Amino acid sequence: MSKKDFLLEMGCEEIPARFVTDAIQQLASKIEEWLIHERIEYGEIRTFATPRRLTVFVQDVADHQADFEDEVKGPAARIAKTADGDWSKAAEGFARKQGVSTEQLVLKELKGVQYVFAKIHQPGAKTVDQLNKEIHKVFQGLHFPKTMRWGTNKTRFIRPVRWIVCLYGKEVLPVEWAGVTAGNLSKGHRFLGSDVMIPEPSKYIEIMREQFVIADATERRELILNQLKELEQENHWSIPVDEELLEEITYLVEYPTALSGSFEKEYLLLPKSVLITTMKEHQRYFSVENEQGELLPYFVTVRNGNDHGLELVAKGNEKVLRARLADARFFFEEDLKLPIQDAVEKLDSIVFQEELGSIGDRSRRVQKLAMMIAQQVGLDEENLTHLQRAAEINKFSLATQIVNEFPELEGIMGQIYALHAKEASQVANAILEYQYPRIHGDEIPKSMIGSVLSIADKMDSITSSFGIGIQPTGSQDPYGLRRRAAAIVQVLLQENRFTLSLSDLIQHSLNQLESDGLLKEERETVENDLEHFFALRIKAVLQEEQIRYDVIDAVLAAGINHPVSILEKAKVLMGQLEREAFKHEVEGFTRTANLAEKASEVELSPSGLLEPSEQSLYKSYQEAKTDYLVAFEQQNSAAMYQALVHMVPEIHSFFDHVMVMVEDEQVRQNRLALLKEITNLVKRFASFEHLVFPS
Repeated sequence: MSKKDFLLEMGCEEIPARFVTDAIQQLASKIEEWLIHERIEYGEIRTFATPRRLTVFVQDVADHQADFEDEVKGPAARIAKTADGDWSKAAEGFARKQGVSTEQLVLKELKGVQYVFAKIHQPGAKTVDQLNKEIHKVFQGLHFPKTMRWGTNKTRFIRPVRWIVCLYGKEVLPVEWAGVTAGNLSKGHRFLGSDVMIPEPSKYIEIMREQFVIADATERRELILNQLKELEQENHWSIPVDEELLEEITYLVEYPTALSGSFEKEYLLLPKSVLITTMKEHQRYFSVENEQGELLPYFVTVRNGNDHGLELVAKGNEKVLRARLADARFFFEEDLKLPIQDAVEKLDSIVFQEELGSIGDRSRRVQKLAMMIAQQVGLDEENLTHLQRAAEINKFSLATQIVNEFPELEGIMGQIYALHAKEASQVANAILEYQYPRIHGDEIPKSMIGSVLSIADKMDSITSSFGIGIQPTGSQDPYGLRRRAAAIVQVLLQENRFTLSLSDLIQHSLNQLESDGLLKEERETVENDLEHFFALRIKAVLQEEQIRYDVIDAVLAAGINHPVSILEKAKVLMGQLEREAFKHEVEGFTRTANLAEKASEVELSPSGLLEPSEQSLYKSYQEAKTDYLVAFEQQNSAAMYQALVHMVPEIHSFFDHVMVMVEDEQVRQNRLALLKEITNLVKRFASFEHLVFPS
């Protein structure tokens, strides 16, 4: 069986940069899935992507499918054979259904019974034939957040498809899709290149390079970085590389050339964040700093083309940026004239969500929730005063022109404007910190005030959305609720400062929604959904900590109230797994829990415990409970587990010497009540029945 390389290039109008990475990953994944499904052997898969092309290169693709061998089970032998030993009509019908002759039927024993099996052999088809017939299904399987149709074509894609290259070795596969028939003609750079023939897959990269297309995204990225370093060295600059911006630029260009420009020094009087954001969001420029981290009146942009006429290109970019910076300066100066209280009042006219009222309404809910949290964590009077003010005004910057232009600057500009208005530094810092963490791995609020406000704001956003029936579904999470829940867990985990209960936070937030008449869904359903929602976020944290899946299930079954405690308990159990005695301990807890399920609502009567073993178990339980509660108050998970382990010898002794399910109803129920009490204590730590041990 010979092997050849396979190349597929889909050429289209410019794909938005944010969609390119996912698009090429999908295309490569779909092709690999198709090759596996079609039983076609293949080697390394490489991907190339630019704004105008998605390309997959597969090395060493076999020229035929592997032969298909299978055995299909049919009726039992007693039905498949006649009394004379010939194949029955049932067997003949089974053979026809499988596309084989009766000569390909065999008898085999399965679990003591003989059955007829059809031996199926299907020779592999040519790879080129399968590609011509099936590859369009790969295209149809691609999904995008937004698609479009063009011309009279009914096909939907991220952008109009203009050409397709499909080669198996040197052979052109004329597959058809989206009104385009594949060939071996590709297109070079839109302005610097031309139509070009690809004679075989292995020559693709170099041929495209000659046409001013750097097809490999990794190579383009490194080329941009190297050019930035050259500019740094030539000018003694420092160019901070924003990874998000670098990723976007990589997929905005096919042939990158970095160049620099300048702007008037007077714009350096604007806040640094305003300048950087204006250059990044409006123009996709990198900012320039000196060695001290101070902004310089320069910028760096990346052109999609060669180095011809760079001075003219720089002047054009400078002219555009000058207008952007003038707008930013006007917005900033006008915002400084707006009193904070006037900005806060404007929030009542800005809709947060149709069913949840204005941003002003939301701000007041957050304020009440924040003050409740503050009381639970024991903030002193001074910090309470600062929190009250921060919660009252924390969203005022949403009414400013700069934040209206750049929503991502909300917290940063809120802090700047608050300090300008002579607000206390603690208040201004909390206005900045309440948005943290914005993404996974982002910084955590440093102040208690910022942490409390962060939790309150995110909790209200989550519970209010769930309360009106808005929940994340699949990959869809338009309100970023998963991110907000993960952020709450991150804050609760920080420095072990908080002993807040997640369940209490949920209840308080729902109480506020209910009192405001905003809870539209059944409360019990919302509570259960929220508990499950947060459990999944905590589970993700535990998985990152390399906690075993069954340990995660065990500790989460005890409740989601305290993420810090959950993590510590999981680590304690992970540390027990290698101990030989651990399985013996778990067996005691599990056996107790299994019988405890049969207990009624009868209360335990210690005087009704007659046997020495059950009396000893009760005494051991009392001691364990006392020790457990002390350890719980000290947040010492290891000591909590040791308190439970103290009962294990007595548990096993109890089961060795005492019959629980006796005929005497009163004795039986009392013994079950004892086991139920023990189980309730154990389950405060974990549900040990979830743990799995190798047999």
